[in-house]
Parts: sequence; structure tokens; C-alpha cells
Amino acid sequence: MFKALGHPSRVFIVEKLKGSECCVRELSDLIGVDISTVSRHLSILKGAGVVKDRKAGTTVYYSLACDCLGQMLAGVENIIRLNRDSQSAALSATKRD
Repeated sequence: MFKALGHPSRVFIVEKLKGSECCVRELSDLIGVDISTVSRHLSILKGAGVVKDRKAGTTVYYSLACDCLGQMLAGVENIIRLNRDSQSAALSATKRD
């Protein structure tokens, strides 16, 4: 699952799917890349169990497979932020010495 989330566009897709669903065209417009690229990203996320799909006529809508994924990503973002802040503080302390 983490490997599937290893691309910024896929993380963006997951962020956009928190609490809602989108079709490929909507995601393509939001990301600013072609539909085939978004479809490839969605296929990887679906294969990892991160997203699920629902077909309505000819349109396929994607949503998070589990609501807890949004919370998990928020936790990961918090850890990254804390590490960045800690490293910045250590760098500042080193420069003062």
C-alpha cells in the first residue's frame, strides 16, 4: 500500500477522494494530466486496495476503499512535518555554534 502511495499524484488522488467520489475526468482536470495517466494511477491504487470503483452507466466513480486511509495519511503527514521541524531546529542550532 505504501508503495502505491509513493507517487505525489496518487497521494493527491487519495486526498481528493476523502469523503467523496470522483470520476477519471474530474481527477484528470484537478491534477492537470491526461486521462490515461490518471487511469494508470487509479489502477495501481485499486490493485493495492486503496480505492474502489462503482460504475454508473459509462462512467466509473472512484472512492477510498476505507475511510481510515484519510486518517492514516494525516498521521503520516504529521510525522513528516515533525521530522522536518526537528531537522530544521537541529540545523539552526548547528549554525549558531
